[in-house]
Amino acid sequence: MTNRLAEAKSLYLRKHAENPIDWWPWCDEALATARAQNKPIFLSIGYSSCHWCTVMEGEAFSDIAIADYMNTNYLPIKVDREERPDLDSIYMQALQMMSGQGGWPLNIFLSPEDLVPFYAGTYFPVDPRYGRPGFLQVLQALRRYYDTEKQELQQRKALIIESLLTSAVLQDGTTTELEDHELLRQGWETSTGVITPNQSGNSFPMIPYTELALRGTRFNFESRYDGKQVCTQRGLDLALGGIYDHVGGGFHRYTVDPTWTVPHFEKMLYDNGQIVEYLASLWSAGVQEPAFERAIAGTVQWLKREMTAPEGYFYASQDADSFTESTAVEPEEGAFYVWSYSELQQLLTPEELTELQQQFTVTPNGNFEGRNVLQRKNSGQLSSTLETALSKLFTVRYGVSSESLETFPAACNNQEAKTTNWPGRIPSVTDTKMIVAWNSLMISGLAKAAGVFQQPLYLELAARAANFILENQFVDGRFQRLNYQGEPTVLAQSEDYALFVKALLDLQASNPEHKQWLENAIAIQDEFNEFLWSVEGGYYNTSSDSSQDLIVRERSYADNATPSANGIAIANLVRLTLLTDNLDYLDLAELGLKAFRSVMHRAPQACPSLFTALDWYRNSTLIRSTTEQINSLIPRFLPTAAFAITSDLPEGSVGLVCQGLKCLAPAESVEHLLQQVQKSQVRA
Repeated sequence: MTNRLAEAKSLYLRKHAENPIDWWPWCDEALATARAQNKPIFLSIGYSSCHWCTVMEGEAFSDIAIADYMNTNYLPIKVDREERPDLDSIYMQALQMMSGQGGWPLNIFLSPEDLVPFYAGTYFPVDPRYGRPGFLQVLQALRRYYDTEKQELQQRKALIIESLLTSAVLQDGTTTELEDHELLRQGWETSTGVITPNQSGNSFPMIPYTELALRGTRFNFESRYDGKQVCTQRGLDLALGGIYDHVGGGFHRYTVDPTWTVPHFEKMLYDNGQIVEYLASLWSAGVQEPAFERAIAGTVQWLKREMTAPEGYFYASQDADSFTESTAVEPEEGAFYVWSYSELQQLLTPEELTELQQQFTVTPNGNFEGRNVLQRKNSGQLSSTLETALSKLFTVRYGVSSESLETFPAACNNQEAKTTNWPGRIPSVTDTKMIVAWNSLMISGLAKAAGVFQQPLYLELAARAANFILENQFVDGRFQRLNYQGEPTVLAQSEDYALFVKALLDLQASNPEHKQWLENAIAIQDEFNEFLWSVEGGYYNTSSDSSQDLIVRERSYADNATPSANGIAIANLVRLTLLTDNLDYLDLAELGLKAFRSVMHRAPQACPSLFTALDWYRNSTLIRSTTEQINSLIPRFLPTAAFAITSDLPEGSVGLVCQGLKCLAPAESVEHLLQQVQKSQVRA
């Protein structure tokens, strides 16, 4: 017997279709039913590849006693945060206000009449453990509270909604030009500190911070940090660590240790796009470590093989867990990726195994539940012996050699994973939905790597994905966020607009002769401005005609696993100014920076992408030159430069460099042009 979620397009929602809980999707009918029946809403938000979301689905949400009580006393609603990041953002903020922590699954209790939360938590076990109450106890206590403590309930909700509304209002802030440069320095130093290696906790890529830290190295700021060294180390941690899949390519979400060894094994498209872009930028900045080029190439092969739809767009994610055999009841974390020592002994020659142990973290006891996650010990080029060994492991995992495996079919759910006759190991489930924002991050990464490494394949993959979005993601003239097997749905949110405009501008930067990327960026930006711009500056998360079910309308500025939409959007506005000479864009960028200035002063650790936007605003540089000359500049590290190809140059010159609203004297030689460009990039 299935519930309403069996009809959902979201893989995450469908995973709950056989729960005894009478789940609703978030919709007007569900909200109206809760009001009519005077039932508090139990809102549970998660995503397909979330490990603890999966655990709770198999435990508490599958428990008959819990379901009976839930169905009688609550209106249960399931939301995929990847479909509705606006809802997730609001209620995650409420959770953090109430508990001082965040994370998924996000389980929150709302009053039906106003959708204001009064209690929230993350994972709840069936029975009391881990210092957490049993879920049924929580449900019973909260229903009693809702029924009997009306006055306190109203007071509690009033405090919460006041806090949410206050946080949504941005204080005005202004600074002088001198303060701008100092503000940029403070933002750079804060981000560099954030990614400086530490000796405790999990290790996350945190690419918005690494991006700002790297671009700030060109200023030679006085600091207690060696910025270039810190940025290089982050690149090495990513490319050498267990967070990278050295056998099959692609980056996992994060590692559960400070040594970058044992990952949480899900692979998210948004991480991979950002990491590819960062490693390519690091290479262009002069850190030409072979492991970076290998990690990028391996990630692109993984993307092409496992994460690209026949139509050209990219899938969203792959789960951390997979089945070890078709008869297994539950999947195991990391099973697709790890190796027992006995396996390695059987598969590899003594020479290969010896070298693998010398260069990777391989021991008889393993480093993850008795098995081995591969982490490189040294940088540099891998030997042919090691490449052969890793190829053998690839063949065992996938059942065929990497040379002969063009595409590897996705297991779209657990049933497919268990019943398909896989030639190698049973793979993790792949969430095959298309998310514009995440595709855009991957397009940007591929475009950057294509320019730096002069790889046509990278540009081809990026262009196909971008063209799919341009040709398929509009319904009645409006941009859509998601695509499920050819069906576009859900109005685009600010991150979709901002990141896709950036992706189009990045494609333009890697291939300046193709003007259609810029033309499309302008059209998307026009819609973004019409429906999401705030007259106070910056962009709302959701459009003006799709915010009716939100208790507050946010203008998010904080960077998380993905960069903030407003930081990206403001930088885009500066880039569009350079490429179009339309100063209306610059006016919007200026107003956006003014709106967020107080946040940048008060909490620089929260918003590295806004500082990246400030860098673009202060140091924007347009280079006009011939195709040949521009192509020679594309692989260089020029973080605030835009390119325009022209044959109409002053006689005797090789190019023109323009700084914001003024142009320098024509460059009379390549050396002169480079000198002007480098100085223009640090004129703040």
